[in-house]
Amino acid sequence: MRSWRERLAHTTLFEAGGLVLVTPVASWLTGHDIGRLGLLTVSLATFAMLWNLVWNRLFDHWVPTRRRSLAQRVAQALGFELGLLVMTLPGVAWWLGIGVVEAFWLDLGFMLFFLVYALVFNSVFDGIMQRRLARRSV
Repeated sequence: MRSWRERLAHTTLFEAGGLVLVTPVASWLTGHDIGRLGLLTVSLATFAMLWNLVWNRLFDHWVPTRRRSLAQRVAQALGFELGLLVMTLPGVAWWLGIGVVEAFWLDLGFMLFFLVYALVFNSVFDGIMQRRLARRSV
């Protein structure tokens, strides 16, 4: 089982990297002001960090190994993103002054980006942590 310290590092690195990648692209694609969209993405990232800690701790309990199959990685990422989508949709619509359907498409775009990003990030992060742990035990 991963420690809270490791999960906090994982979450912080994950969200910071995601914000740097997604905010300018989302602003350009949607036409929303980068400052307004930036505040939204920071808010979503903060919420996502809390959800990430909870979700991944639960997932670690259900699948207590660092060597996860692709199906397990997909379940981990999809469960996180779907939960986040359901919880943030009303806030996205309200903040941007758009309808729920438009907010859904924007949130879905974020979800699809982060779904792929999560698969890659989690695999790389776990690989690095496995090597670090292996060096410590030598």
